[in-house]
Amino acid sequence: MKKQYYLPLGFLLFGTIANSQSLTKTEQAIVETARRQQPETEAFLEKVVNINSGTLNTAGVRQVGKLMAGEFDKLGFKTEWVTLPDSLNRAGHLVATRQGKKGKKLFLIGHLDTVFEKSLPMESFTRVNDSTATGQGVNDMKGGDVLVIAALRALHAQKLLDDTSITVYFTGDEESSGGPESRRDFIERAKTCDVALGFETAVGLQTVTTGRRGASSWTLNVKARSGHSSRVFSDLGYGAIYEAVRILNEFRRSLSQEQYLTFNPGLIVGGSEVHYDEKTAKAETIGKTNIVAGTALVKGDLRFLTEQQKEKARATMREIVDKSLPLTKATITFADGIPGMEPTAANDGLRLQLDKLSHDMGLGAVSATDPGLRGAGDISFVAKYLPCLDGLGASGKGAHSIEETMNTKQFPLLIQRTALFLYRLTR
Repeated sequence: MKKQYYLPLGFLLFGTIANSQSLTKTEQAIVETARRQQPETEAFLEKVVNINSGTLNTAGVRQVGKLMAGEFDKLGFKTEWVTLPDSLNRAGHLVATRQGKKGKKLFLIGHLDTVFEKSLPMESFTRVNDSTATGQGVNDMKGGDVLVIAALRALHAQKLLDDTSITVYFTGDEESSGGPESRRDFIERAKTCDVALGFETAVGLQTVTTGRRGASSWTLNVKARSGHSSRVFSDLGYGAIYEAVRILNEFRRSLSQEQYLTFNPGLIVGGSEVHYDEKTAKAETIGKTNIVAGTALVKGDLRFLTEQQKEKARATMREIVDKSLPLTKATITFADGIPGMEPTAANDGLRLQLDKLSHDMGLGAVSATDPGLRGAGDISFVAKYLPCLDGLGASGKGAHSIEETMNTKQFPLLIQRTALFLYRLTR
């Protein structure tokens, strides 16, 4: 079957944008260059989407990284691969840098991995119609990675990368982090920069992310006396399952109405004996209907906007756990994951700059997305060190599912806007 190629919206709107009196001649040339390079950009996107790079497919992640490193090499960046200990079972990270003295030092964030592991059926890049393309990671976030490369390519063609200071950091395990060790180099490099920009999926042309929630985990262990079920509520007390249910219900009653705070018990098991395998996330239990459960285990996550909100919620959860039912004993432990990205004034200052640019391009206003609508992301690791803006990548729907799509009409415009944004920040 013969492939059909559709004219991107960027071609249709270019005349309006380039003739805008609000863009300088240099900026108009940047837009024209990005528009001219669009077919090459989309061909490269198709190539990388068609390579499986699920987090645990380390060879696939490295293959995508190698292709993208080649593009950065052409643009005069120094590229390197940050390796991680074998024990983490993660591919590592791609870093591309340019050192200069013009404008702000930029830290551009993406990730090479997807949630689609090699064991899953491969969904190839497919152009569905004139506004939609599908494929594994097409918006989350190979579309965002390719958008960064395309924007930089347009600037390079106009010799506008000379003497700029830009660090591009594409992690290899955003979808399933290898832990603190995996982000140590990432954080240290970000600290040397002035602004961090994240290219996770865009909601559209009119919104960006100035704040996003963090994610952590918790584990509840309950022990109780075990014996014949006829003695429940008397000399055996209430058993471990009743105590686990009491605690979870109190969590819900006390904390469920707080804005931006969520906590989800994703796994619960109880019985005479419980065994849980951390590596496989598999639980086994032994119990009978006529035996009072002697043990229960609950594992869940806790999402929050600020560190203060996280710590306050943890304190409340500990207080609830400590009020045990008779003859039961519960303990709760917490593990940090990804911190929150608080919507600061500095972050909003970046949004206002992008908003002005968007008006200059004739694309309308840019507002901040509700932080409660965004999950945790890599940019949150560095949000306390420098101003941050996220959600600048390819727009689309259905991330993390077989129905993942990218908006191909908005894609050229997002590339053009990013190129101009980087240009203004590095002047």
